[in-house]
Amino acid sequence: MEKESRSASYYKPTDARQVRPVHRRIRWSPWLAAFVAILVGLYAWNAHRPPDLPPVAPAVPVSAVAAKQGDLDIYLNQIGTVTPFATDNVVSRVSGQIMSIAFKEGELVEPGQLLFQIDPRPYQAQLVQYQGQLARDMATLANARITLQRYRVLLQQGVIARQDLDNQQALYDQARGSIENDKGLIEAVKVNLGYCRVVSPIKGRIGLRRVDVGNYAQASNTLVVITQLQPISVIFSVPEDDIPTVTQDMREGQVSVQAWNRDFSKQLATGFLLTLDNQIDQTTGTVKLRAQFANEDYALFPNEFVNASLLVRTIHQSILVPTAAVQRTRRSDYVYVVQPDKTVARRAIEVAASQGDVTAISTGLQSGAVVVTDGLDKLQPGSKVAVRMESQPASATRSSTNPSQSFAGQ
Repeated sequence: MEKESRSASYYKPTDARQVRPVHRRIRWSPWLAAFVAILVGLYAWNAHRPPDLPPVAPAVPVSAVAAKQGDLDIYLNQIGTVTPFATDNVVSRVSGQIMSIAFKEGELVEPGQLLFQIDPRPYQAQLVQYQGQLARDMATLANARITLQRYRVLLQQGVIARQDLDNQQALYDQARGSIENDKGLIEAVKVNLGYCRVVSPIKGRIGLRRVDVGNYAQASNTLVVITQLQPISVIFSVPEDDIPTVTQDMREGQVSVQAWNRDFSKQLATGFLLTLDNQIDQTTGTVKLRAQFANEDYALFPNEFVNASLLVRTIHQSILVPTAAVQRTRRSDYVYVVQPDKTVARRAIEVAASQGDVTAISTGLQSGAVVVTDGLDKLQPGSKVAVRMESQPASATRSSTNPSQSFAGQ
């Protein structure tokens, strides 16, 4: 018992001040305190934030133009060839040496202007020879006439026989024939002497010469080529289905034709339809037309390829919009019209015709309506738009638009 009590007294504290409750101390680090504060703040902000609003779609930037009322010219456009009314190969009519050349290559020449001078001396010598032969034959004729008159008197006197008179009459007629032959030879030599002066037969531009001074030109050799430039024509073809329209326009009056360069960026000349061929080409189903142009500024060059635009009709007092504004589907055509609240609405339309960058609307649109021309791929009915206005659509005169042809609605 003593041992147990001693043991118990060993584990008990001897001083009451040394008895303390056992507690675990929690130490807060600064980082942990900051994290807890952030969580508390986020919870408080989330509890008091306003409800979520639907996102606002930005306005679609587009280009637009106001439709207007006007006339639209409709053209038939085909590739044509500039063809001169006259192209002359200047040939040598006589053989001889080229003594001089009286022109500059590429210049404009007038009818009758001297081009080449061929040596005339051989023909002058022939002329002298034939003139001498003529004088001899005229003397022979005079002698035959006197003898014939004498034989007639002798025949009446019975001195000579009838046969002698007939023989003399034949000699007289032969002398007359020789004189006529001599006159023909002289005229032929004079003509050849004239051919020694090679002159221009037409007014036009002369090309590159094919002979030089000192060359011997053979008869029928081409010396140079002259091409008439004023006026000049353009030959082009139109489909046979358009022949009734063209002929009707020709009956009503002069049909205007315009000549454009290959990419329709520049108008070269304005003329009129002169005539059309008398048959259709069965291989192509087209008929050839010839248009005439004054070509005062020499803008049209022979054998040049141009685009011929033939005015066939005019649509009067129609609503005109840029062709880029018209959208096409299988069912109908439509445009996007800008509303007063800066939204767009789809408007169904009927297209009367299109000419290059301009389209005529027959129904479905009013003058002054603002139609979208650019940015259409991003639009839906009701879309908000930011509009940039463009200039008015081109007029019917088609002063600067490309005259590509379309006949929608025909």
